[in-house]
Amino acid sequence: MMQNLPVLIIVTPLCSALLCLLLTLINKHFGRAVVVIATAASLVMSVIQLKSVIEDGVIHYAIGNYAPPFGIELVIDSLNALIIVVIALIGFMTVLFAENFGDKRPVVKGGANAILALLITGLLGMTSTGDMFNLYVFLEITSLSAYCLIALGGSKGVVSAYRYMLVGTVAATFYLLGIGILYSATGTLNMGDLATILNEGGFDEVMLVSMSFLIVAFGIKMALFPFHGWQPSAYTHAEPGTRPLITGVMGKIPALAMFRFFFCIYGTDFIYVRYLLVLLGIFSVLGMLYGSIMAMAQNDIRKMLAYSSVAQIGYISLGFAIGTPVALAGSFLHMMGHAFMKGGLFFCTGAIRYKFGTTDLNEFGRIYKKMPITSGLLVIASLSMIGIPPTAGFFSKWYLALGAAGRHEWIYIAVLVISSLLNAVYFFRLIEKVFIQSSKGLKDRWSKGELELPLTIILPVVVCFLAILGIGVFNVKLFDILMLTLEGVGL
Repeated sequence: MMQNLPVLIIVTPLCSALLCLLLTLINKHFGRAVVVIATAASLVMSVIQLKSVIEDGVIHYAIGNYAPPFGIELVIDSLNALIIVVIALIGFMTVLFAENFGDKRPVVKGGANAILALLITGLLGMTSTGDMFNLYVFLEITSLSAYCLIALGGSKGVVSAYRYMLVGTVAATFYLLGIGILYSATGTLNMGDLATILNEGGFDEVMLVSMSFLIVAFGIKMALFPFHGWQPSAYTHAEPGTRPLITGVMGKIPALAMFRFFFCIYGTDFIYVRYLLVLLGIFSVLGMLYGSIMAMAQNDIRKMLAYSSVAQIGYISLGFAIGTPVALAGSFLHMMGHAFMKGGLFFCTGAIRYKFGTTDLNEFGRIYKKMPITSGLLVIASLSMIGIPPTAGFFSKWYLALGAAGRHEWIYIAVLVISSLLNAVYFFRLIEKVFIQSSKGLKDRWSKGELELPLTIILPVVVCFLAILGIGVFNVKLFDILMLTLEGVGL
């Protein structure tokens, strides 16, 4: 069984998605139970897999025992092994959390749980695959699931999902064009085999054209400025129970795919990659400033956090633009930390909406008195987004700054500081609303028992709180694990 972990981690939630609706027809609780069990099993297996990669090195798994490059291969190194654990953990927490939201009719609820399991499957598959077309398949599973979950957010969610679907179709088309050009020139879809062939030389024009298509495709999917237009509305109006997974994780995995293509397949010896990194740096800087400024103008916490995500994606792509191993480690550390920061903040948003029925910042007056645990996560996640030690956000920005200093990219360090100061403006405003502003007398819609909210809401909040601090405290260990893959990659 141990040797089959890479595929079992993906197949387990996929099977639960297929069984969920059928079991819901038998009993309204069975469908959700199988998804909870499956995602928990994937989480446990992902932790075991990470331990195996750290101890024994990269895992290459040939599906059906068909050897690459002719068969589909899953490749697990220390980098994506860590990301898989993050996906599985936030996915499991989201499954628990989502039970408190959405349509209560058993069939509709069962369908939503099935789609959520498919979204987790797609994210895990995108992260694990070593095949270009297989990446497209999982990308579409992820996208179609996301369209449905965003549409379940209500009438505005339907409009947002439609817009995202139109733009997402463009991204998928560009991705297919990009890999189609590569396949026509090299005759392979396996990423490792493709890297070997391209490094032999003679493919400069092919690589440049395909790279142009891929940067647009991944830019749209990860909501990189200026391809982010679909994102604020989609994040704001998505189904509230599944929003933490969509906002915390979904945009990060295309960024991982971008890294695989541009640093591992094309390689930094390819001359046009240098121009790409300059362009990516410009997009990152503009996104960090634009997202932060737009977030400052919002009164709805959902939209504030959505625009904030535009800025935070900029931090991840900024590490790619700098291109050194240390900066790349900072990008991926920020990717993991931001998954818990932004996912945690949307867990808090859902919790506040569940208890008080509002997401308007101006109505948050002193809600800490009735929601101390949720308010604690709001504070720690906000401080991490700003970059205050010892949280995850401080150390990821620190490594980004070290990488920029190593290449004498002082403008990037300046933008990191300015963006962090802008983050402080709107996140300290959030803290002020929660702790200092006078109470608005909101009606408490949950007052059962001693807990401030149901355990399935409190548990994800606590896990994110601990993860944000844990990534910060153990940043050196995580950095060392990331460097097992990143050492020698980059400029």
